[in-house]
Amino acid sequence: MSEPFRKRWGLFPDPEVARTIAALDARADCQRIVRLMGQYDMAWDMQRALELALFYTYGSDSVSTLLNRTGEFREHGQKRYDDTRLLIGHFLEAGWDSEVGAQALDRINRTHAHYRIPNDDYLFVLWTFIEFPLRWSKVYARRPMTAHEREAGFLFWTEIGRRMGLRDIPPTRAAFDAFIEGYKQRHFKPCAASAQVAQDTLRVGQAWLPAPLRGLVPWVVYSLFDDDELFLNAVGARRPPRWFAALVRGSLRTYGWLRRGTRLGAYPLRLADTPNRTYPGNRYRIEQLQPVHLQRAEGAVVPPSDEGAAPAGAPAGRCPHAWR
Repeated sequence: MSEPFRKRWGLFPDPEVARTIAALDARADCQRIVRLMGQYDMAWDMQRALELALFYTYGSDSVSTLLNRTGEFREHGQKRYDDTRLLIGHFLEAGWDSEVGAQALDRINRTHAHYRIPNDDYLFVLWTFIEFPLRWSKVYARRPMTAHEREAGFLFWTEIGRRMGLRDIPPTRAAFDAFIEGYKQRHFKPCAASAQVAQDTLRVGQAWLPAPLRGLVPWVVYSLFDDDELFLNAVGARRPPRWFAALVRGSLRTYGWLRRGTRLGAYPLRLADTPNRTYPGNRYRIEQLQPVHLQRAEGAVVPPSDEGAAPAGAPAGRCPHAWR
C-alpha cells in the first residue's frame, strides 16, 4: 500500500506520519502502525533492534543446539542473515494478509516443520521481537515508542505467533515477561552450541568491515548486552571494558539524538531499496529463503560459489512487494 508521506526539503520527516500513527486503532490497524514505524518513523532503529533480538536467542541452549546442529550459520552465515531479514521484512512491510507476507510466513512455517522445536522456544523467540524494539527505543532511538505503538507492536507479533501455530501465547506483556523469566532460568546456561552460533554470527558482521576493524565487532555487540550477565555467560562472552561499552552506548545515544529532527536516506525505507549481499539487486524468490541443507534435500539448485545467483528457471526481476 502506497503512503502519501514525503520528506520536507529532502531532510526533515513528515510530521503527518506520527499524527497518522496516533489516530490509528492499535488492534485493528496494528499492521499499518508497524509498517509506518518500520519504514518512516523508526526505520534504522527497528532494524537494529530486531538484529539484537535474533542475537539474544542464542542465549537459549535449546535454540542454539538446533541452530548449531544444522551448521547453517557456520557454513552459510550471510545467507541465513539475509534470508531471516527478508522473510521478517516481507510481513513487516506488507502485512500478514498480503500475498508476499503470506508467502513469507508460509516459507517460515514449512522450514520450521522440518525440525522438532518446543513451543516454549517459539514463545521465547517471539518475545524477543516484542521486547527488543521497546528496549532499543527507550535508550537509543530518535524517540521512545508511545504506549499506543507498544500495544500495536505486541498485538502484531502475537498475531504472527498465532499464524505460526504457537500455543499458549501469554495475553499481556506482563504475563509474557513472567513466562520468559522462568524460561531463562531453565535455558540460559553456559553452552558450547550457544557460544559457537554467537561466534559464527559475529563473523558475518566482521566480514562486512576492513580487516583492522573486525576485532572490534564482538566488543561492540556485547557492549549492548553488558548488563545481562546471564546472557553473556550463556554464550561464553566476556564483558567488554567499561570505557568501551560506555563509548558504544554513548555514540548510539548521540546518533539517536541527531536523528530526532532529520531523516537521511530512503523515505520510506523498503526492502527493495536495501543492499543485499546474498542476492545482488534483490533478485530472489521467497522459495530460496530457506537453509541450504533443506534446499539440497529438496533438489533445489544451490550455486556453489555465488549464492546470489538466481537458480535455473528463476524469473528475472526483483521479488514482488504486495504493499505497492
